[in-house]
Amino acid sequence: MSKVICDITVSVDGYSAGHDQTEERPFGDDGGDGSGNRLHAWMFDTPDENRAEVDRMAAARAFIMGRNMFGPVRGAWDRPWNGWWGDDPPFHAPVFVLTHHAREPQSMDGGTTFHFVTDGITSALAQARAAAGGGDVAIQGGANTINQFLAAGLADELRLHVVPFTLGAGTRLFEGVPPLELEQVSSRSASLVTHVTYRVLSSR
Repeated sequence: MSKVICDITVSVDGYSAGHDQTEERPFGDDGGDGSGNRLHAWMFDTPDENRAEVDRMAAARAFIMGRNMFGPVRGAWDRPWNGWWGDDPPFHAPVFVLTHHAREPQSMDGGTTFHFVTDGITSALAQARAAAGGGDVAIQGGANTINQFLAAGLADELRLHVVPFTLGAGTRLFEGVPPLELEQVSSRSASLVTHVTYRVLSSR
């Protein structure tokens, strides 16, 4: 059966980005240069060690993300922007971007098409499920978007990649989310990260 999977990298204290995010520093005060290079070093500096987790991330048949994860443009779409990932984004599947401002779908190389959803997370999930054709739907972030799905009881699984440092402030996972009942499915430690998967049983 298809699942709705939330997948995100966080610091030990639960932050996925720091304060003061800008186009030049999309992860803000993230303990590094603002590009997320320290948070995501496990993915880029030690890819072979974490190949299974990277492959699992890419296995979804449709994706959902918040507008902040798509790009730094705010308000109306006043200039071209097709995401942070270049002409061939890594998704290779439909991606549904939550936004308050309508925009025509944007097709990219490699099978990725960005669809812009203005009527909320329930609509985005319905569209993503239809596009996935029975496959899994991945909520890729950021933390604010994942928090909305967790709070609404719309997530089946939570995959955390926990990196061994603290940020102390920023955009935090579980902010505004009611208490959850989780069942640990798996965990694996690597040199730069600990991967933990939970089944979301219910919110209380």
